[in-house]
Amino acid sequence: MSGRTGVRRATILAASASLALAVVPAANVASAAPLDGPKLAQNLTKKVTLEGVNRHLIAFQRIADRNDGNRAAGTSGYDASVEYVAGKLRAAGFDVSTPTFMYPVQITDAATAKVGATTYENIPLEFSPQTPVGGVTGPLRVVPEDGTPGCEAEDFAGQDFTGSVALIRRGACTFDIKHRNAAAAGAIAVIIANNTEGPLSGVTLGAPGVVPTGGVTRADGTALAQLGGQPATVDLRYHTEERPSRNVIAQTRTGRTDNVVMAGAHLDSVENGAGINDNGTGSAGLLESALQLGAAPKVNNAVRFAWWGAEELGLVGSEKYVQGLTFEQQLDIALYLNFDMIGSPNAAYFVYDGDNSDGDGAGAGPYGSAQIEQAFVDYLTTQKGVQTEGTDFSGRSDYGEFILNGIPAGGLFTGAEGVKTEAQATKWGGTAGTAYDPNYHGPGDNLGNIDRTALDRNSDALAWVTASYAISTESVNGVPSRTQRAEARAASKRSLHVEQHDHSHADVA
Repeated sequence: MSGRTGVRRATILAASASLALAVVPAANVASAAPLDGPKLAQNLTKKVTLEGVNRHLIAFQRIADRNDGNRAAGTSGYDASVEYVAGKLRAAGFDVSTPTFMYPVQITDAATAKVGATTYENIPLEFSPQTPVGGVTGPLRVVPEDGTPGCEAEDFAGQDFTGSVALIRRGACTFDIKHRNAAAAGAIAVIIANNTEGPLSGVTLGAPGVVPTGGVTRADGTALAQLGGQPATVDLRYHTEERPSRNVIAQTRTGRTDNVVMAGAHLDSVENGAGINDNGTGSAGLLESALQLGAAPKVNNAVRFAWWGAEELGLVGSEKYVQGLTFEQQLDIALYLNFDMIGSPNAAYFVYDGDNSDGDGAGAGPYGSAQIEQAFVDYLTTQKGVQTEGTDFSGRSDYGEFILNGIPAGGLFTGAEGVKTEAQATKWGGTAGTAYDPNYHGPGDNLGNIDRTALDRNSDALAWVTASYAISTESVNGVPSRTQRAEARAASKRSLHVEQHDHSHADVA
């Protein structure tokens, strides 16, 4: 999952599975009555197994291990990931393309925060304003580390932030909110301290920022927090270069092409690791669903699968794709389903909040998004016995450009750097007070740090909802299935026959 803001069965080897299976309350795994749905959806969820999904995760890990430890856009690891996915799909008979697009790469020229004689690496967030050569200097002010550091204006009360450099710990809200609150309090620069191991890289403000904002490691953030009040100089400068990358697009050979069900997941990792949860899980679940569905299923609506490139660099692959479609081609897409991180080691069960019923946030999605949300909620609660929560359309993943163009969207998410609450731990298991994915955007995001119970459940939900819409999108856009249309025509004919019969008897009378 991009840091962009403001605007993924049967038995796995016990030694592997035990590494990251969350403890799930017994009430959440009670048997449930079968959910009424299309036969295709019922069959596909049986075919999409945890072994099949996990095999793709193993492939992604090995690809990363053979290519400098990552699968980031612009690297041999990403190219190998593209070839793996595209090769599997072509072998299954899909129409597959790997269209190239250009994406901007931010090349760092200066990335420092200096206090006294010590200089810390301070990586500029994407969309951060730059400093002048030599940087900007002001007293270092440390925002208190409560449960939501820097997320409320009140966090900046009690200190004079005018002309200061604000130090804020990552977590609980977006980087954009933190840096805007700091700027509103008078800060001239912001340093975000990571809340997990490793550098704070591969993240963005999501939109042009208001003051220079960089990120430091958790350890450096802890060290800087002891230096409050001392002069700090922040120097953040960079330039951009355009480079090529590819998406993978595959579509069934059957079904209506003017009412396409589209499902996507980003394929690239950050440079710091293999990206097995973010987003090997979404990519693997999507790939296994595509392969088990097959290239020519008996569907009413064609299904188009997408694996996006350069998501970690600002959602570029999906944005370029949607922007490259004509209005008529966009109309051909009935809905978009997004799967970005569906096996976080301290998993939550989030469903994108299509109707904005869970809070203010960014608002509701286009018409049909609420119905998509309900489809996922119904499956997870009824079939898996799992309570869900809504998650905001924050703009951090590939649904963004679809929503901006009026295409209804929805999907699943098991959490990133946000912290699990006590109530959520009671509901879902796992550890309260810890990030949903403590390895987010770090080297620990590997094959050993996946909640395979969550991965299994969400892969089934992915398969169920995708297959259900392949039969009918009536709840989203009023387009019923072929069977429903045939039944309606038959009923109309029967009604007409009865009317004619009654009319004939009336004439005789």
